[in-house]
Amino acid sequence: MTIELGTRLGLSVHRDQWPTTALLDSYESAGLSWVQIHTPPRPMLADRERRRRHARALRAALAPHGLRLVLHGPDDLVAGTLEQDRAFDGLMDYAAEAGAELVVYHGAGFTAAEERSLRRFAARAEALDVVIAVTNVAPMWPSSPDPSRAGYDPLAVRDLVRRLGSPAVGMLLDVGHAHLTASLRGGSAERAVRAVLDDVVLFGVHDNLGARRHDLGAPGVDPLRLDLHLPPGAGCLPWDRLGPLLADHRAPLMLDVDRAHGVAPAALAAGAAALLRRAAALAAPAAAA
Repeated sequence: MTIELGTRLGLSVHRDQWPTTALLDSYESAGLSWVQIHTPPRPMLADRERRRRHARALRAALAPHGLRLVLHGPDDLVAGTLEQDRAFDGLMDYAAEAGAELVVYHGAGFTAAEERSLRRFAARAEALDVVIAVTNVAPMWPSSPDPSRAGYDPLAVRDLVRRLGSPAVGMLLDVGHAHLTASLRGGSAERAVRAVLDDVVLFGVHDNLGARRHDLGAPGVDPLRLDLHLPPGAGCLPWDRLGPLLADHRAPLMLDVDRAHGVAPAALAAGAAALLRRAAALAAPAAAA
């Protein structure tokens, strides 16, 4: 069981926050190896001069540090139309300019037009030595669209990745989202996670309270919101079953915790590592039996 996590842990910078020297220093001091940065919105990506200015500033900010870069594209970017594809081309240019290794794509509208565009972007990503990580999503509120929506299903995202068939396209398995959608459907997050592991190039790691049946709550937490982005262990994800699957993998583990929860990078990194190591250690005797 692989439990060496030092080179795999990362932390997302809030979408409205610039990665200052002090912030990046705190990430490195916490023993983190990766950082996730959100890009500017679609219109800025489609504007050559603005995206180059932003990407070069980001590269300069990261240069004194040893952190590897995951670039998170706009949540509303969905390939398949002229306007959206212009922004996606800009996203690829931005990734190359900033030195990103992985680019997170929400998209997954599951249309024929989207897949055609993604095939072209996969070829660009291969040429740029960048990997596009397509992620599973989840509803934010109980009144959000039905959890049967395809993008909520990790297996549907996995199947899209397999249809594209490119070494430059993989899956970002967001385990918090997988747990939440499984809870809403009355299914098993563990089963879904096991089914997609071979296609995972990046994990999104955070916690939540599932479907929040019977008004399940926690101190200081929004009483209705579903996608809470809590620190690992602060919700009800079954880490005893999911932890060993994450620990025994090679993909980076990106902690994506809302800064409103006020947990310092060092505490987040130490807590997540301890949680995963403990789960792996508990699972080892059963695996050996």
